[in-house]
Amino acid sequence: MKIGLMLPIGQEELLREPGSWRLFRDMAIAAEEGGLDSVWCADHVLFRSPDEEGTRGIHEAWTILSAVAAVTGRVEIGPLVLCAPFRNPALTAKMATTLDEVSAGRFTLGLGCGWHEPEFDAFGYPFDHRVSRFAEALEIIVPLVRTGSVTFEGRYHRAVDAEIIPRGPRPAGPPILIAGKQPRMLDLVARHADQWNAAWYGHPDEAHELRARLERLDAALERTGRDPATLEKSAGIFVAVSDADDDRPDTAIRGTTAEVARALAGYEALGISHLIVHLWPRSVEAVRRLAEAAHAARAMPGVVAEKPGLS
Repeated sequence: MKIGLMLPIGQEELLREPGSWRLFRDMAIAAEEGGLDSVWCADHVLFRSPDEEGTRGIHEAWTILSAVAAVTGRVEIGPLVLCAPFRNPALTAKMATTLDEVSAGRFTLGLGCGWHEPEFDAFGYPFDHRVSRFAEALEIIVPLVRTGSVTFEGRYHRAVDAEIIPRGPRPAGPPILIAGKQPRMLDLVARHADQWNAAWYGHPDEAHELRARLERLDAALERTGRDPATLEKSAGIFVAVSDADDDRPDTAIRGTTAEVARALAGYEALGISHLIVHLWPRSVEAVRRLAEAAHAARAMPGVVAEKPGLS
């Protein structure tokens, strides 16, 4: 089972002072040096909530991923997930092919249709018919990434004899991950994706909603006649390696290194082959501790996790 790190590029306290990129860089390097398998970040432009005053910020995902690709040499990288409406579909495919080149074939193109309406409104993106727009975008992105050419004329998107030259380091392009939970999105996963993601969860014993999503995914695969073994399943989870973090989610996995490791390993029994961890605290030392737990988890495949206590 692969275990990766979610970079906290929208963590409010880290953005108040200049220099947050240096921390993200050091966390990514620590993930690579510690033996973690991947580094990811979210794709948003801002956050606004009716329950909060003001605007919360975030760095731009593609720029951060490109920089991570340049300072690492082994870990896989990707957005979890790229908001497809924010970018022209053909340009997205071009960017993905180029970043796969920069990373020497380590890039995964994670895609989704978006969900946070205030950022769409603020930056001038249409929020209506999101799934329909996303479905059309895939008709351009997927063939361009996989074959290097496409012509498509739809209601929302078009591409006329579009080509990607030069091609990237992999003949079929980078793998495509799609995040989705409702039937229409899951049908798109079954039709187009190499990987699927669901998030965010804590201890596997309490990941009941994930189990429900997996059942809906299996139904979508059956509807489309796709072999479930051809789709990699990933999950985003919360992990806290210290009880001193006041802002950690109540659902976060926590405990000793061994207890965290057993919880990580428990996801394998659910058919999850790649875990992506939102980590507390936001520090290089925490990444090193997660890497220790990941190493221990990989040494105990198939373990039925016991819910850890606090330590």
